[in-house]
Amino acid sequence: MKRSRKVYLLFLWFFSVSAIAQINTDRMMLMGRNALYYEDYVLSIRRFNMVISAKPYLSEPYFYRGLAKFYLEDYTGAEEDCGTAIDRNPFLPDNYRLRGLCRINLKRYDEAVSDYMKLLEIEPKDESGWHNMTLCYLQLKEYDKAVECIDRMLGYWPQKASLYTLKAQTYFAQKDTVAAMANIGRALEINPYEGQAWSMRAAVHAGRGEYKLAEEALDKTIQQMPREAGHYINRALARYHQRNLRGAMTDYDTALEMDSTNYIGHFNRGLLRAQVGDDNRAIEDFNFVLKLEPDNMIALFNRALMLNNTGDYRGAIRDINAVIKEFPNFLAGYQLRAEVRRKMGDTRGAELDEFKVLKAQMDQRYGGKKPQNTKQTRKVSDRTMEDYNKLVEADTSEDESPTYESEYRGKVQNRRTELAPEPALVLTYYTGQSDFQRKMYNKELERLNRLGVLPARLVLTHDEVSLDEARIQKHFSSIQALSDKIARQPDNTLLYLARSIDEYLVQDFEKALADIDHAIKLDSSYLLAYYMRVQIRMKNQEVRMAEKSETPSKGEAKWTFDTSRSEYQAALDDCDRILAREPDFAGCYYNKGNIYMQLKLWPEAIKAYTQAIKLHADYAEAYYNRGVAYILSGDYASGIPDLSRAGEMGLYKAYNLIKRYRDKAATKVE
Repeated sequence: MKRSRKVYLLFLWFFSVSAIAQINTDRMMLMGRNALYYEDYVLSIRRFNMVISAKPYLSEPYFYRGLAKFYLEDYTGAEEDCGTAIDRNPFLPDNYRLRGLCRINLKRYDEAVSDYMKLLEIEPKDESGWHNMTLCYLQLKEYDKAVECIDRMLGYWPQKASLYTLKAQTYFAQKDTVAAMANIGRALEINPYEGQAWSMRAAVHAGRGEYKLAEEALDKTIQQMPREAGHYINRALARYHQRNLRGAMTDYDTALEMDSTNYIGHFNRGLLRAQVGDDNRAIEDFNFVLKLEPDNMIALFNRALMLNNTGDYRGAIRDINAVIKEFPNFLAGYQLRAEVRRKMGDTRGAELDEFKVLKAQMDQRYGGKKPQNTKQTRKVSDRTMEDYNKLVEADTSEDESPTYESEYRGKVQNRRTELAPEPALVLTYYTGQSDFQRKMYNKELERLNRLGVLPARLVLTHDEVSLDEARIQKHFSSIQALSDKIARQPDNTLLYLARSIDEYLVQDFEKALADIDHAIKLDSSYLLAYYMRVQIRMKNQEVRMAEKSETPSKGEAKWTFDTSRSEYQAALDDCDRILAREPDFAGCYYNKGNIYMQLKLWPEAIKAYTQAIKLHADYAEAYYNRGVAYILSGDYASGIPDLSRAGEMGLYKAYNLIKRYRDKAATKVE
């Protein structure tokens, strides 16, 4: 009897453990995706490792672990995980899509092509797959296959201007300028705002010496792509060839404001400054070039010229000696050194240098003079010392790298020009180190911080940051410690709040919500608990909605999560409870606006942001989000001023949206 009872108990124990393992596996997958969505890659890998240990036969955890590794730029590890996922389920397109990107980053283009072929067998209209496979063929110099891919895409999307631009790029690679220009023309017929097409047209005009036409094309390019320094560098060269030195200088200044480490920008601006007699600032530019490239003899010689002009003769001699040591037949170097030596009183040294120059000139006259390069510019790779006073233009090989399309990165990280609202205002212990200060004062929060019951100072911020491994471990330890305290003090509201915050920070929203619900049950008047519950519900639902919206081109959902919007309505109800007690809480109105944005209720969002701005006149994020809401609702004229106000207060990315929608705003006004 005892033996049978033991067997029965053992069976119950095994069944219970198995059930718990099943539940924990599902939870770990959910928490891992939460961490992945919020860029906590280390934490997400840990979660997926646990799932893989429990159920190594599943495909999904290998894919997600590979995705986390991809973001950490471990392309080899990510490729391996994708391969394992494919072994377990060869019919999921995401595995091929991600492995293709890994192989592209590893420069194994032929293998990437094979992945995209498998992807397109499953999803024939996957646009990013066709696009990336085309660029792989370009890298492999298989131009006919690249054109075939583009023609297939045009069969699916005949009015997509960027496809004609891509086709033009393919013909340029084959040196077929006529066909390339025809495709550029077609792209601009479909979409006159296709910036890349204007850039290509400018390059053709510049190559033909048609600098006025090149400048006009670059004007169009910059209107559509205003934050790319290379376009200003190119326009500066076009202006320089037309002797518009002032315009060229302005473009170099603008380019270097955007990209302060641009070699071409500093070198060319240094030459222009030298031409107009701004010697000291020219020296600054050449100093910068030499910091990047200490062995750049052309920059060193140009600095020597400027040092001579400003009276730093020792510095000039130092630089000239280094150049002559590297290029012993460089006559301009001896001429300059002779000039500097005379100024320093070294007559004998100057005469020796002058004799060296005279002898070389005689040899050239009677021995046959080498033809001179009459071009006004030189390539970056051309280090001929005789071209020391020529402006630099990019090598043909230095054209922009192909832009491979990835739906993953855009889902996890906000792109600079994305038309999307700023993040919610959240309670956290951590905030970013950005120049734009995003903390907000709240009297209830100050009272809580003064109590000293929390492990660190809690702040309200829009600039939430991801946790590193040390912080993750710290909060897991804190959860355990708080659980022990709660066991001894089950009616302590603050302990439940503290544990909820920890659970939120490690992306366990389910437990965080349960704890904050219990805190509110203990004290229904505690406003910060309601605020924390709003925050948890918003983040939890945001992840669910984002995962649901991450669909392939066919429009079929890849994951099956409950994306019911009832959580958002519950969050709105909590916001109303808070505002009934604290009607001047601007951050609560702001979060209401963000909830309405998620629900695509633009008028309600605009009203909420307007109320937040009334209470907090310098609320940059509220202006920015209201501007976004106006644009999404089609009211461009109202959105532009709000974005301008946000940019004025430090949210500089607002200017990108202003550039994109200014023309539409003007049309609406008319």
